[in-house]
Amino acid sequence: MFNASALLGTWRTVSWTWTVVAGGVTADAMGPDPNGYIAYHGDGRMMALVVGREVRKSRSPPTTVEENAALFDTMLAYAARYEFEDGKCIHHVDAAWRPEWGPHLIRAFKLEGDRLVISGAPGKDPVSGEEVVYAMEFRRVGATGTTAAHDV
Repeated sequence: MFNASALLGTWRTVSWTWTVVAGGVTADAMGPDPNGYIAYHGDGRMMALVVGREVRKSRSPPTTVEENAALFDTMLAYAARYEFEDGKCIHHVDAAWRPEWGPHLIRAFKLEGDRLVISGAPGKDPVSGEEVVYAMEFRRVGATGTTAAHDV
């Protein structure tokens, strides 16, 4: 039986990849070094924010419609209630950067010490339109806000 309290805390994004179902090709979904966090709280709530580091800054404010669209497509953000069922974590989405998400995101996960890997069921990539499977890896953040020294 999984001890849900082992998941509690803040986790820093290490990688986010997607694999195309049709061809098996795997690539970085947010570039080679995504920036973000996922946090699971004891009250049964979770929040996630991940952005690509390679997003180009606007040349001058205000940003253009095209720049805003590119920023939108290089991020993930949502908040949800969570529960565990049949070895999976289910996120019951309350608010999301993509309104079509939800009401439930069912996530397979693997927790090994300070390493958390979450993957989704096959779904349509919002940018390419291809059927893909996402896999996100996280490392637990220590009390100082940094990842444990042995994980860096």
